[in-house]
Amino acid sequence: MGPPPLTGDGFTLIELLVVLAIIAVLLTIAVPRYFHSVDRSKDVVLIENLRVVRETIDKFYGDTGRYPESLEELVERKYLRSLPRDPVTDRDDSWVLLPPEGDAKGNIYDVKSGATGQTQDGKAYKDL
Repeated sequence: MGPPPLTGDGFTLIELLVVLAIIAVLLTIAVPRYFHSVDRSKDVVLIENLRVVRETIDKFYGDTGRYPESLEELVERKYLRSLPRDPVTDRDDSWVLLPPEGDAKGNIYDVKSGATGQTQDGKAYKDL
């Protein structure tokens, strides 16, 4: 007994190439949209994290009459559960801390992103 006869149940090389070409075309459409949505979501999360930290600094000042000495103080005093990550740099220690003007007590009046580059809207990360 030899091998079973070929009955034509498999795919030909041409059929496989056509399927691969269709998949490649679909990927060229889907992949750029995916990466664009990932970048856009990082921008949205960054803006929200900045809003939350700034609001927390204001609450701290309202409660204590001074600005925090560090972002870690906001966590220690339970104003934040943890330091938010900058989604663009993917780090929680890349924030640029701005001191208060004048003779106000404390070290942190405002925070900015330490990321370089621009958002999808063309705004610099450092200006958010």
